[in-house]
Amino acid sequence: MVSIPTPVVAFHADGADRFGVITDEGVVDLTQDFQNRFNGLKQVIEAGALDELIDAADGRPPSYSEADIRFLIPIADPEKLICIGVNFPDRNAEYKDGTKDAKSYPSMFIRFPRSFTGHGENLVRPPESSQLDYEGEVTIIIGKGGRRIPRENAYDHIAALTLCNEGTIRDWVRHAKFNVTQGKNWDKTGAIGPWLVPFRDASQLDDIKLETRVNGEVRQQDRTGRMMYDFRYIVNYVSTFTTLVPGDVIVCGTPTGAGARFDPPIWLKPGDIIEVEAEGIGILRNGVEDEVC
Repeated sequence: MVSIPTPVVAFHADGADRFGVITDEGVVDLTQDFQNRFNGLKQVIEAGALDELIDAADGRPPSYSEADIRFLIPIADPEKLICIGVNFPDRNAEYKDGTKDAKSYPSMFIRFPRSFTGHGENLVRPPESSQLDYEGEVTIIIGKGGRRIPRENAYDHIAALTLCNEGTIRDWVRHAKFNVTQGKNWDKTGAIGPWLVPFRDASQLDDIKLETRVNGEVRQQDRTGRMMYDFRYIVNYVSTFTTLVPGDVIVCGTPTGAGARFDPPIWLKPGDIIEVEAEGIGILRNGVEDEVC
């Protein structure tokens, strides 16, 4: 079992967006302590100050219980939010597009922050489609920027880890032949969270268990050691064509077992509870509701 380092959290309470540290007793609000330096966790990442934040919470009584806060997306305004597709064995079969072999390079696409919500919030199913699907993924947060980062140095550029339910409107990803943008960016169809776990060493990423459950039923389960494009490769590859900067978010791929995999497909519906869990990171939990137009 991989232990979870002290998590850092973005949250809303008492009418304001805040940030702090999760302890065994609750949430220590550090917003006022660092208000002259940081507006949010992106600025904490940019300053390399995650450990400073954690140290500041040491011995402090909690400001809130977890039940009294609303979890926010940890990095609200990343310069880049990049997703890696088709990164586990058998995942390609879910696309049912006639291709069988993994490509030489990863599939990639961009999502907008508005397409995600925080831990404990409901995913929103739009009236235009009933095909809301789930995808549980490990997500890395860049701490040190760079271009053409060598594989052997890739982990030096990761500041923190979190989880993603990379929710998808499945029929809309097939509206065009060579892109999935319109199926991946509906407001609040995915979630990121619940918090940021500081990245300390390779054991937190190289071979951890990743699992997605819907209403308690295991739908996806695999280990990151089986990824076709590992985390070092992803950092190296992405930084070849674009400069990575602190706070960039990279969602690193989902195992087989999405709702589209079933025959007939099993789409998410209001009342469902989806849990994405990874060893050493935590559990991201969300419900589902219909959009009110």
